[in-house]
Order: sequence, then C-alpha cells, then structure tokens
Amino acid sequence: MIVQPLDASPPFTALGLAPELLNAVRDAGYTHPTPIQQQAIPLALEGRDLIGLAQTGTGKTAGFTLPIIHNLITAPLTDENGKPFHRVRVLILAPTRELAAQVEASFRKYGKYTELRVVPIFGGVGIEPQSKVLRRGVDVVVATPGRLLDHMERENVAFDDLEVLVLDEADRMLDMGFAPQLNRIVSEVPRFRQTLLFSATMPPEVEALARKYLRKPVVVQVGRRSEAASTVTHAVYPVPRERKSTLLGELLRKSDMDSVLIFTRTKHGADRVVRHLEDEGIAATAMHADKSQGERTKALDDFKSGKVRVLVATDIAQRGLDVSGITHVINYDVPQQPEDYVHRIGRTGRAAATGDAYTFMAPDEISMVRTIERMIGQQIPRISVPGYDFGTTADASLQGSSVGDIADLTPQSPINAAADPVARQKRYRRTHSVER
Repeated sequence: MIVQPLDASPPFTALGLAPELLNAVRDAGYTHPTPIQQQAIPLALEGRDLIGLAQTGTGKTAGFTLPIIHNLITAPLTDENGKPFHRVRVLILAPTRELAAQVEASFRKYGKYTELRVVPIFGGVGIEPQSKVLRRGVDVVVATPGRLLDHMERENVAFDDLEVLVLDEADRMLDMGFAPQLNRIVSEVPRFRQTLLFSATMPPEVEALARKYLRKPVVVQVGRRSEAASTVTHAVYPVPRERKSTLLGELLRKSDMDSVLIFTRTKHGADRVVRHLEDEGIAATAMHADKSQGERTKALDDFKSGKVRVLVATDIAQRGLDVSGITHVINYDVPQQPEDYVHRIGRTGRAAATGDAYTFMAPDEISMVRTIERMIGQQIPRISVPGYDFGTTADASLQGSSVGDIADLTPQSPINAAADPVARQKRYRRTHSVER
C-alpha cells in the first residue's frame, strides 16, 4: 500500500503524540509536521512496518524518532515492583558517524522531557566508554554497522527486548558495502519486531532488502524518486580542471555566499582545495574519512557556528549533515554516481528554505552531467565565465551573455534570467561534440 501525500498538514497536536513530545516539539519551534512526518508518524505509532522515501532535508528523522519515543514512554519496561529499567528496545543503523550523531541528537531533542537513555555507537572514538554505557543499560542504540558488530562480539549489547529496528539511509548503507554486516546484525535481533526503512532512492538492492527484512510494509513516498530539491537553483560552470581552484576563489570573493559546502571526489582533493582557499585568505576547513572523529566534529562545529564559512568535504558529508542556513553547495568535482548529486545538493534548500547548487564541469565530466540531467529530469543551465570556459569550443551564445565581472554570473543575475537556459543548453550540446 502506498500512502499519497495529504493536501493539508494538521498540527502536531492532532497526531496523538504524548504531552512530553508535544512540549519538546514546541520548544524546537515546530507547529506542523512536514509531509513525510504527517504520513509516517501515524503509521509508526500503529506499529506498522514502513518504507519511507523522501528527499534529504524533509524532516524524515523526526518522522521516526517521534513515534518511537511515544511508544517507548507510553509502554515502559518495568520490574516486578513497577520500577522502569533500561534494555535495548530500539536499534537504529546508519551509514556514517555524522548521520548517527544527527539521529542521536534528534532523540535527545525530542526526548528531553523523558528519562530515555540513548547512546551513539560509531568508530573513530574509544570503544571502552561506549562499552560502559551499554553495560549500564540503554533504551535506544544509534549505530554504524561496523562498530556495533565490535560490541556484539564483545557481548556488550543484547537485543532480547528489541521492539523496533530502523534502517536509515538504506541505499547509502548498501552503496558503502554494508550488506554483509546488516545480515549479521539482523540475524541477531528478534524476528517479531517493527522495522522502519528510510531511503532517498529505491534501487533494486533496497527493494530486495525490504522484502527480506520487512513484513507487509506501507510505502510512504514524498516527491518522486531521485528528484532534486525544488527549492534549489542549479547551475553548471564549464571550466577546465586546472582552472577550477581559481574560479572557486573568484566566486567566493565576489559572490554573496554566506555558508558554502564544497564537495570533492577525493580526500586529497579536499585538503588541496582548503590549502588554496587559505592561501587566498578565505577561511575554510576540510572533513573526510582521514580526519579523526575529533577533527571532523571540530570542522563541523566551526562551520555551524560561522567561524569558517566554507566546509570542503568528500561524500562523507552528502548525507547526515544537518546544518541550517547553507546558502550554496558547490560540486567542485562532478559526482560519479548521479544519485549522489541529489544528496549533495540536498544540503542546501532544506526545510523549505532556498539555496544554490553550482557544479564545476571539466571537459571529461560532461557525460556525467548529462547522466545527472537525465536522472533528475531537467536540464541544468550553463554559465560561461570569460577566461574560465573551454576556450576554443566555447558556445558562441554563452560568450555573448558573458560579462567582465564574475559576480554578475550567478543564476539570479539579470543577464542569466533573461536568457533561455533550455535553448542555451541545446546550442551548448551542438557545439560540444565531445559529449556525444
């Protein structure tokens, strides 16, 4: 059964949530649920297995944390004297440390008026402090698969009382090769449980996973699959690879970019971009898998606080990075997987805000941009910058729309607004025969 989006969103008070949760939601400044929350929360409260498909930035984390907390506090585990005790009743699996930390923060935010114990379990930090917390007893475990298996092998955690299993960003977990670990973990949890699976996309591998782990699930879908956020303005800058760093510096100096997330393909590439920006006097920091957990946390905190306005990251940050107010996402390197484009740009334009997504396209990346356009079902306007385009093959119509100041060459500028991006792209395609 597929539940279609509802026309009008009722207030949170109409969803049947416990007063403790409604108070926490009010404190967070929310009055009405997002579409994914409106549909998922009642179903999860009923104990139904659920597949949630939605873009990033749609509030899906609260879509499962709120009903889970409600069910835990309205039916607590107690001993023979009626005293509550703490056993693992909920397990959330996430692909990255950052996403696990975000989910754990959501549980703490909405469970602030409860006595639930929540623990994040991931690598990059010491295992013994986590072991001590697990042994003292917790209600909710939010974990990455690898570190959780370490604790299971040490017998630090048991799932005899598990009631709910959540697979968050299931497509990403499979992309990262976690299928064997997922099978091992799920084999150790009770067969009769509620299972919630959330994913931005639904490739065949995720469908197979759902058939294996879920029982008669309800499918909740917000937006069409692989759809780019409608609140984001897209633009592609054709630029030779060796000129990307210079173009980036020009954009950051002359454009109104308050909070910028830049994606590179490699860890070394991220560090190289940060060094270049620092040489240009632009405060930036890097976040990737070679950084320790402490370094990654500091980089994220500095970015959130505005201490640095530019964060350069590999795809480790394309999901699970919950930072409000990101004004621009720049794909310094075109993502090799088209689905990653949707996840990357989903870091801006979140929660109905607007944002801009720029992609730097070198000649050897044209075919990847074409694949992205086919997947999202729209053509992305090209913006040619004098001195940075492909030179001898530059499109004549693009050259005609160029001006001397790079600050004018943004998707919002009058020059680009007056041009027809679709027609411009058609001319661009005819000129760049190398794309075919």
